Amino acid sequence: MTIVLNRMKPLAWALVSIALSTLTLSCGRTNNDAAASTTVSEEEVALVQPLHVEGTTLLYADGDTAVLTGPSLGWHSNWERFYNPGTVKALKENWNANITRAAIGAHQSGDIVGTYDMDSAKAVDLAMAVIDAAIENDMYIICDWHSHENTLDNAKKFFSAITEKYGDSPNILYEIWNEPLEIPWQEIKDYADELIPVIRSNAPNSVIIVGTPKWDQEVDVAAESPLDYPNLLYSLHYYAGTHKDWLRGKAQKAIDMGLPLIISECGSMDHTGDGPIDYESWAEWVDFADRNHLSLLMWDIADKDETCSMISSSAPDNGMEWSEDDLKEWAKLARRTTTERNTGR
Repeated sequence: MTIVLNRMKPLAWALVSIALSTLTLSCGRTNNDAAASTTVSEEEVALVQPLHVEGTTLLYADGDTAVLTGPSLGWHSNWERFYNPGTVKALKENWNANITRAAIGAHQSGDIVGTYDMDSAKAVDLAMAVIDAAIENDMYIICDWHSHENTLDNAKKFFSAITEKYGDSPNILYEIWNEPLEIPWQEIKDYADELIPVIRSNAPNSVIIVGTPKWDQEVDVAAESPLDYPNLLYSLHYYAGTHKDWLRGKAQKAIDMGLPLIISECGSMDHTGDGPIDYESWAEWVDFADRNHLSLLMWDIADKDETCSMISSSAPDNGMEWSEDDLKEWAKLARRTTTERNTGR
């Protein structure tokens, strides 16, 4: 029996399971016979299962461990040209990604301009454009409030708008504070205590990603006093050229203490996003992620003149039109890592 898998609709996974359990089709039937003998439509069978967290592990609805890998989009405000369906489709079909990340810039910082605080409507529109594309391509997507500062009021407005449209769509994970800087864990907890109920009012079963102090490095501090909500992950960020055994040690300590982690941003170069690729340290980090079943998002789909920006400035906006020459060295490593983790080859 063959069931055609189509794009995800925000249906309860239980309905799909019930429908599948009622099928009594023999393998010898034609597709037309199958269509005539069952009420299960293509739209009701989906590749994307709801996610939930048990202990330190992210799980699919069927109980299998979910290890998701893909590249993150860059700041929406500076690299909006890549916030289109073709780019998301390319990440799925050509990179074998099962997840991407919409980095919605919350506030201006350095050369980052045109952020949510300057044009909220554009930020929401671009977030929705790539969320819709992820749903269309049976992918997960992190809706990331890409902030370094405590911007609680705007975060509430942003996530209210997103969750009012998408509700409990299983495709979406919500990252509520990208990288808190030198901010105490208690302030981050207080922020989360205000924001999580806003998200859960529309998306009660969603997986939410909580930032940790000092650029998402002090996960061991968070592990000493975690938040009391179900379906939370805590973000760990690293750049392999700078962050090595000492940060892996902190992360392992947090895991051993029971904190569920996700690597929602990482790179193979220095923490500045520039400098040479550290292949040895990168391999050690991927091995660490594999051993601990950690999902991994790599930074970023952008065209800035720096190592971590994966795409050439001369590349087309639409990722389906990219050639090998449009991909920088880091893009090819990220693509290889994604393919190996998601397909085993």
